[in-house]
Amino acid sequence: MKPPSLAHGRSYLAIPGPSVIPDVVLQSMHRAAPNIYAGELVNMMPGLTADLKRVAGTKHHVAMYTGNGHAAWEASLANILAPGDKVLVPATGRFGVGWGETAASLGAEVETIDFGKRSPMDMGRIEELLRADRAHQIKAVLAVHVDTSTSIRNDIAALRRAIDAAGHPALLMADCIASLGCDRFEMDAWGVDVMVSGCQKGLMVPPGMSFVFFNDRAEAARARLPRVSWYWNWTPRAHAEEFFQYHAGTAPTHHLYGLRTALDLIHAEGIENVWSRHAVLARAVWAACEAWSTVGSFAMNVSDPAHRSNAVTSLRLQSPDATALRDWVESQLGLTLGIGLGMATPGDPAWHGFFRLGHMGHVNGQMIMGMLGGIEAGMQALKIAHGPGALDAAATQIAQAQVVSPARSQSA
Repeated sequence: MKPPSLAHGRSYLAIPGPSVIPDVVLQSMHRAAPNIYAGELVNMMPGLTADLKRVAGTKHHVAMYTGNGHAAWEASLANILAPGDKVLVPATGRFGVGWGETAASLGAEVETIDFGKRSPMDMGRIEELLRADRAHQIKAVLAVHVDTSTSIRNDIAALRRAIDAAGHPALLMADCIASLGCDRFEMDAWGVDVMVSGCQKGLMVPPGMSFVFFNDRAEAARARLPRVSWYWNWTPRAHAEEFFQYHAGTAPTHHLYGLRTALDLIHAEGIENVWSRHAVLARAVWAACEAWSTVGSFAMNVSDPAHRSNAVTSLRLQSPDATALRDWVESQLGLTLGIGLGMATPGDPAWHGFFRLGHMGHVNGQMIMGMLGGIEAGMQALKIAHGPGALDAAATQIAQAQVVSPARSQSA
C-alpha cells in the first residue's frame, strides 16, 4: 500500500523569490478596482514613495515600473547609456551576466570580469582595470549585491571605494533584487548612484512591480543623453506632478495597495530589526547545512560566511540527488525548494546537482525550522548521505539569538 502524502495543508514556497506573501498584504489587495483619478490611491503615493526610499536608504529619487526585475535592469540602463557606451560587469553568478546581456542588447559595449560561482568580487582587480581605463570609456559598473543563483553577497561599499581609489567617474549601479529588505543595504551611505529592485522578494508583494532608485549624479547622466524612450524615462516617474506620471499610464493599482501594507510591516518592525531577523535565520540555515555537509556530497556553495547572503543559500548535492530531494519534499510534504538556477556544469546541463533555499521576507523561526526538518526527512527517506545534528545546530542558533521577548522587556 502506498504511504499517504503529508503534503495536504498549507504549502510552503521556500524558493528565493517569489517569497511568501503575508496574509495582510493579500487581504489589502483583495478589493474592488479603485479610482485612478482621485481619492485614496492617488493621495497615498507621496507617502508610499517616501517609505520605499527609507528601505533603500536614500533621500534621492525612485521610479516605479509595472514589470519584473528584468524590466528594472533595462529601465536603469536606458536612462544612463547611449549605444556604444561601455560598461564593466564584475559577475559572480547568472544574474550579473544577465544584466550585462541586457546592456549589450541596448547597444552597449560590455566588459565582463567573471569571478566564478563560488567567490565574491576581487576589488583589487576591479580597481586595476579602472585605473587602466585612462580615457574613462567605462560609463558604469554593474554590480549585483546578492546573486540569487550563487547566493554570493558582494561588498558594494568596498566596490565604491575601489572606484574612488582608481579616480574613475563611472557610475556605480547595484542590483538589489534579492537583497533589498533582507541584507543590509544603504544606498546613500555606500555611494551607490543607481539601484534596482523588485517587489516579490524582501518587499513581500506578488511579482509585478520593480523600482529604479537614482541619485543626482545619475540624473545628470540621464540629462546628457539625446533621448530616452517615453516608457523607460525615469524623470516623469520620479518627479510626478500627476498620478498617471508615476506609472506612465494605468497604475498597477492592487500592487500599490499591497506594497503600502508591506512597507507598513517593514517600518513597524524597523529595518534594523528586519536585517537582524534575516541574519539570525540565515545562521540557523547555515548551521544545519554545515552539519549535513560532514558526510556525503552535501556542500554549501559559498564557504566563507562573510560572503553569504542572508536571503538565499545555494547548495550542492550529488546529481541527481538534488532534484530527487526537491521532488520528494514537494510531493510528500508540501515544501517547495528552489532549483539550481544558472549552476549547470559540463556533463550535467540541468540543475540536478544543485538547489537553493529562500529565507527572505515574511519568514520566522518556526518556518525555517520546518523547512530544515523537511529537508532532513527527505534525505532520510531517499537515503542521501548526510551528517547528523543539523536540526540541533539550527535550533541552537535561534535559541542563542539576542532577542528580548515583549514579556521579558516589560519585566526588565
